[in-house]
Amino acid sequence: MHIGAIQKMTLLDYPGKLACTVFLPGCNLRCPFCHNAGLVLPEQIQPAAISCEELLAFLSKRVGKLDGVCISGGEPTLYPDLPELIRSIRQMGFAVKLDTNGTNPQMLCDLLRNGLVDYVAMDIKNSPERYAQTCGRVDVLQDVKESIDVLMGVNVEYEFRTTVCKPFHDEDSMRSIGQWLRGARQYFLQQFVDSGNLVGSGSSPFTEAEMLTLQQTVCKYIPNTRIRGI
Repeated sequence: MHIGAIQKMTLLDYPGKLACTVFLPGCNLRCPFCHNAGLVLPEQIQPAAISCEELLAFLSKRVGKLDGVCISGGEPTLYPDLPELIRSIRQMGFAVKLDTNGTNPQMLCDLLRNGLVDYVAMDIKNSPERYAQTCGRVDVLQDVKESIDVLMGVNVEYEFRTTVCKPFHDEDSMRSIGQWLRGARQYFLQQFVDSGNLVGSGSSPFTEAEMLTLQQTVCKYIPNTRIRGI
């Protein structure tokens, strides 16, 4: 497994827990507004920052100091040996949060069925009508729909979240997402931030007032809709 980077401590990535975040590079999508080009684009991916053995050695020294581990990307579910890594982490007593784009519903289902993840944060790129346009002209909608059904049918903490930016999102797309995800436990709108190393170009953030309007649009369908980043 290729471990691209590790953030040794975070209060933001795992709600309610003091955690570290492990970044696994490589992704099957090409969302233009993605701020992690160094973890997504093959030509930018660097050699492994640390090995799995070094990661587990680091975590062994954080037992009793950290509550959990967030596994992010890139897209972690591209790695067939992800379950093995998570088992090793959980054996140390850490809770595990998975960040995913939902394009590997079988892996997600297996992880949940085997009790390997405690929290799942799944990205919803856009409304069904604009999904392929938003994630790099890749048709993954059916897989995403399956992952949504999986999460909404299990007793595990989860959230859906959408990074919103111009020109990909508007009130119509938010309304469609709200109708699509009606009944979700919680949904977050995340403000787009230009990291200076995006996968594509042409994206720009909404103002705070515009973000609040988008939130109000979705709240008609998902009352527990909140905003991150403003």
